[in-house]
Amino acid sequence: MGGKQDEDEAYGKPAKYDPSFRGPIKNRGCTDVICCVIFLLFILGYIVVGIVAWVYGDPRQVLYPRNSTGAYCGMGENKDKPYVLYFNVFSCIVASNIITVAQNGLQCPTPQTVRQSLQQEFCPSFLLPSTPALGRCFPLSNTNFTLPEFPWISNTTIAQGISGILDSLNARDITVKIFEDFAQSWYWILVALGVALVLSLLFILLLRLVAGPLVLVLILGVLGVLAYGIYHCWEEYRVLRDKGASISQLGFTTNLSAYQSVQETWLAAVIVLAVLEGILLLLLIFLRQRIRIAIALLKEASKAVGQMMSTMFYPLVTFVLLVICIAYWAMTALYLATSGQPQYIYWVSNVSAPGCENVPVNTSCDPLDQSMNYSCPGLMCTFQGYSSTGLVQRSLFNLQIYGVLGLFWTLNWVLALGQCVLAGAFASFYWAFHKPRDIPTFPLSSAFIRTLRYHTGSLAFGALILTIVQIARIILEYIDHKLRGAQNPMARCIMCCFKCCLWCLEKFIKFLNRNAYIMIAIYGKNFCVSAKNAFMLLMRNIVRVVVLDKVTDLLLFFGKLLVVGGVGVLSFFFFSGRIQGLGKDFESPHLNYYWLPIMTSILGAYVIASGFFSVFGMCVDTLFLCFLEDLERNDGSLDRPYYMSKDLLKILGKKNQAPPGDRKRKK
Repeated sequence: MGGKQDEDEAYGKPAKYDPSFRGPIKNRGCTDVICCVIFLLFILGYIVVGIVAWVYGDPRQVLYPRNSTGAYCGMGENKDKPYVLYFNVFSCIVASNIITVAQNGLQCPTPQTVRQSLQQEFCPSFLLPSTPALGRCFPLSNTNFTLPEFPWISNTTIAQGISGILDSLNARDITVKIFEDFAQSWYWILVALGVALVLSLLFILLLRLVAGPLVLVLILGVLGVLAYGIYHCWEEYRVLRDKGASISQLGFTTNLSAYQSVQETWLAAVIVLAVLEGILLLLLIFLRQRIRIAIALLKEASKAVGQMMSTMFYPLVTFVLLVICIAYWAMTALYLATSGQPQYIYWVSNVSAPGCENVPVNTSCDPLDQSMNYSCPGLMCTFQGYSSTGLVQRSLFNLQIYGVLGLFWTLNWVLALGQCVLAGAFASFYWAFHKPRDIPTFPLSSAFIRTLRYHTGSLAFGALILTIVQIARIILEYIDHKLRGAQNPMARCIMCCFKCCLWCLEKFIKFLNRNAYIMIAIYGKNFCVSAKNAFMLLMRNIVRVVVLDKVTDLLLFFGKLLVVGGVGVLSFFFFSGRIQGLGKDFESPHLNYYWLPIMTSILGAYVIASGFFSVFGMCVDTLFLCFLEDLERNDGSLDRPYYMSKDLLKILGKKNQAPPGDRKRKK
């Protein structure tokens, strides 16, 4: 008895009864104000960075092609010329002053003039039938052409270059076919996503009826899989034992597949699987009561979602906010990357050619300058990069780092907002004594406004901690990538340990933040106090935490498998044309790649199922913390009644005392 008391005190004292507590506290104040101010100032600086990028950046340098003079195709004086034509598509280098030549109406009346023009790259050496792609003219992949006979041009080289380019441009045909398939099947893809949405919703709502049998079937399925594994490994061991195949005959080898042919491998597998089977059976026997509690909480979560259907569509709000954060960062990064004026230098392929002796190679030049009087063949004023002069250009790297930090911080804050809002809504459900009568009106909207008004700083605090760990992981991955070739085995082992530790730290912080946000939504305290209270509460009930977590993971995994697998099978039979007799309006479209809409439907189904089940998972976690608080705060008396469902009371062997004259009082 004393040991149990000391253990409880090690993880804090149980929550005390508070007669004024009736669910999420409404009379609360702002939390983590300093962090809120820092976050708002950071966002203001993030906006300033975006404005600076907008002023100094020029995304046209990336979005629009430029000719040899630096002018944009399809804009200004070239408004009617939207495409750039590469004279030598192999090197993607265009001739200099081609616009001047075109404006002067250059003609090639004699073979000698043709040769001079080609050598100076005033005209392309050859022309191929082409088609525009992203503002550039690329040769058609199915082009049949005859090479011109020029003594100064190697037809073999050209043929090899064209062959390689045409092979690579097959990707363009694939892209066109992909767009055609999407155009033909987008409607049916939306239908498949609608099916995924309905299946996800039905699965969650029906858990109140089938949670118990479903969990039982899943557990028996796991036991069955392990039992079959034991049987299969034993049969393999018996066959190899009769053959006398032993590891002593094989010896040591780096070919791991060779160990499948020795009896010791399968014997070890039998032992491992048998131990796992035994451990699982013992856990089921000794933890059956906690498994029943977990099932009851899953049923209660299904009821909560059914009472507040708007929570199932809150992930759409989170998705929109995430898209805004990512789009803002992408545009800011693009504008920053294109800040500064383009720089050009003289370039020539053969500096020893006649007329090229006095060319100032690698010095700056102006592609619009018409006074280049050098007679050097192949002389070009080529693009070198963007100028690094100026305050913005010198600080470009720091601004990009600021943008990356802003991206991670805002993304994590948006996810934290969604968790805290949903926790506030579901806590309102649990702490309503008479359900659904006592559930507040518009609980989701109230939780959203309450979270933004009082707890922006707490969410920013938790998001910042997670952001620092994530950026540390990215830096470590970058260092590992750069040093991978020079690492010895010991260095690789140390790097792997560091990466593993940071991965575990990130997982723990996500777990701690999630439960801290639940406590913030209920009690309105700051992040550190909420995280401490949540951690202590969970540690006082660690066995229940593990059981509920694993049962929930198993159930949600099966739900995702059911939704994604069902949509995938239906999509396969429909888009592959294996479903007949549906009528003309329901015929499968004719596709180049029927697997494309199938994979799109499967991916979309997974995203939809993950969104729905993330809400359900948050509901389970919230109700679980409320359930643990309910057990510590109340005792079932008239003054301190339990708020949990009658199923949970029955499993725990507890009951609420009915007031005199109202023995049939129902919750």
